[in-house]
Amino acid sequence: MEVKEPAAKYHPKMTSAEYLDWERKEEEKHEYLEGEILNMSGASLNHNKIHTNLIGELYLKLKGKACSVYPAELRLYVKAKESYFYPDATIICGDPEMADDKLDMITNPSVIFEILSPSTSDYDMGRKFFFYMQISSLKEYIMIDSQKQSIRVWRKSDDHNLQFQELSADTDFLEIASIEQSIRIEDLYSGVKF
Repeated sequence: MEVKEPAAKYHPKMTSAEYLDWERKEEEKHEYLEGEILNMSGASLNHNKIHTNLIGELYLKLKGKACSVYPAELRLYVKAKESYFYPDATIICGDPEMADDKLDMITNPSVIFEILSPSTSDYDMGRKFFFYMQISSLKEYIMIDSQKQSIRVWRKSDDHNLQFQELSADTDFLEIASIEQSIRIEDLYSGVKF
């Protein structure tokens, strides 16, 4: 059975206000990039397994701390680009800053995770990466491949330079510097079959 993963779906151009009004009534999720709408339905078994492992690991590591992990249902507003996204997981440290009084969209992620799939990897590593880098609170952008054991990490240094790291060995640890926690790569990919 073929799984439908996020793909461009043509909708009439909308303003951001029109998008939010429309999106809040929709059953499926859609991202909004400066007027362009992207359908975000479906994900593969590997994607879901990695997502479950990630959320489980982060929940345990952050329980009782000042940072919390949120799954893909929480919308992210990138004000600098007037765009809206649904990252696969987001860590927020401190109080969430909400974009409006509906309490369904945040503006202050510390860490963003995207799980790469064949249909979204170019988007996640390209355009979305550029948009995410406009977020002043963002410290780390972590991309986890669902087709092979590979993790790409982009970190913002204190002087706002970007540092890149790639991990792939079972014995490697994903160091999430902004929360001072690490996850063994083997644990993120537990139960995943390539």
